[in-house]
Amino acid sequence: MKKTLAALAAAFACAFAGPTLADTTLRITLQLPTASHLGQNLLMFKEEVEANSDVKIEIYDSAQLYRDNEVPEAVGSGEIEMGVASLTRYVSEIPAVDLFYMPFVLNTEEKVRAAVAPGSPVRAPLDEAILETGSRVLWWQAYGGNVFLSKGEPVRSPEELKGKKVRVFGKWLGEWVKEVGGAPTLISGSEQFLAYQRGTVDVGMTGMSGVSSRKLWEVMDSITAVNNADIEFIVVVNEDVWQGLTDGQRQVIETAARNAETHVRDYMTEFETEAFAEAEANGMKIHHPTDEEIEVWKAASQPVIDAWLEEAGPLGQQVLDAANGL
Repeated sequence: MKKTLAALAAAFACAFAGPTLADTTLRITLQLPTASHLGQNLLMFKEEVEANSDVKIEIYDSAQLYRDNEVPEAVGSGEIEMGVASLTRYVSEIPAVDLFYMPFVLNTEEKVRAAVAPGSPVRAPLDEAILETGSRVLWWQAYGGNVFLSKGEPVRSPEELKGKKVRVFGKWLGEWVKEVGGAPTLISGSEQFLAYQRGTVDVGMTGMSGVSSRKLWEVMDSITAVNNADIEFIVVVNEDVWQGLTDGQRQVIETAARNAETHVRDYMTEFETEAFAEAEANGMKIHHPTDEEIEVWKAASQPVIDAWLEEAGPLGQQVLDAANGL
């Protein structure tokens, strides 16, 4: 009888002890298709983690589970273990994250690479602030500089945005559009194609990766490589889930995340050049603004930075000073 009771007690304990190493599965929600460079980056991460641990990674792409704007809450609350979200989706709680969308502050690859480096004086304070929402940043995914999409002719000056409906993907990009006379419309990345096809907006904002993966040349025919903002995505994991992993599991995941981050950053540098060529081959007109045109854009943009600083507070000033010091 004692042996039987002991066996039952052991079985009961195992049943309620939580997942074992072999049972650990982390689901990741992604708004883009797996074929996109962010999706391929997740597949690289999945392969390395599964090859070196008993952790299983499940990727749910194309916004099957959550749209981009739903990811911070879903991961932070523990509805899903991991997710990929545009950095700007944290702006309601952490206005300082939109430093990357402040017009022309980080408008060269050299500045961006220095800003997003792990532990940099720009990135580290933002990662810490995001952790307070219940999500730990594992790595940043490069998405490239912002471009305008239009029909007919490329957008060449702030004057040409006046009275136009413009797709934006962040609060301060919206404020920027308003500052130059346009009407911003917040549209999820996964909903872009239909928005352009139906004429919901006149002008689009996105990265070249989005143009390529979503074949946006089918609904827009002109690109302006304005590069007023740097588009970053982040891969986050619920902090309680993270703390529930073993030391060994965390080490494998951290290593895979670092490798994925390095790979996607280097890949994006080459990809943007190829994506512009692909868009042109599919009939799109490409306009690279002159230095004089950029100066006109900058002059029209300064009030947005001033307004952002008022809302972003000390953290905003801290990361802006760090960015200007790069």
